[in-house]
Amino acid sequence: MTKLAIFDVDFTLTNRETLVEFYTFMLKKNPKLILYAPFGIISAFLFIIGLFSAKRAKENFISFINGINEEKMKHLTAEFYKKKMCKIFYSDALDTMKKFKNKGYKIYLISASAEFYLRELYRIKEVDKIIGTTFLIKNGKHYNKIIGKNCKGDEKVRRLKESLKNDGIKVDFKNSYMFSDSLVDLPLFNAVGNPYLINYKKNNPYNIKVLNWK
Repeated sequence: MTKLAIFDVDFTLTNRETLVEFYTFMLKKNPKLILYAPFGIISAFLFIIGLFSAKRAKENFISFINGINEEKMKHLTAEFYKKKMCKIFYSDALDTMKKFKNKGYKIYLISASAEFYLRELYRIKEVDKIIGTTFLIKNGKHYNKIIGKNCKGDEKVRRLKESLKNDGIKVDFKNSYMFSDSLVDLPLFNAVGNPYLINYKKNNPYNIKVLNWK
């Protein structure tokens, strides 16, 4: 059976929020996108006070992608990876991936961030599978509508199991690992025998082991 080493992305593989980094990258290329900032800030606030779901807040924040064609987006995300994303990795995360890959584990990245730019993480040779929140592509153009659910919490487990079933992979979960900075990933922590929190400083009622990555 296959053993997995599963990693969250934001604040686990990276030391920053990738969607915010993608927005600031796009803003430098097109300063007019500053017009989307107030909308995104208000949506984030309404999510914090419970008036917006995470899905709705994310759709509102990422509306700056609306109408970008697929070919242009491929070039943009490739440039984003080279200029920004590859510079915000925790070296300890990359070293951990290499260690588990050398032991025969499959490396899975599962994140609530947008899959269309997370795919650039396949440039990390150890990565076997990337699962993220899926956004609408219609008539060859990207839009801010989430297809299905925001890939968070229980949805991460559902998407993982769906992917494994589609790929015909049977997993030894007892001897698999999960790394995340947040207890929001408790469903995935509970799915594996070896859960680890990354740089976690809040209350830890489940006594999950904490690793300090740089």
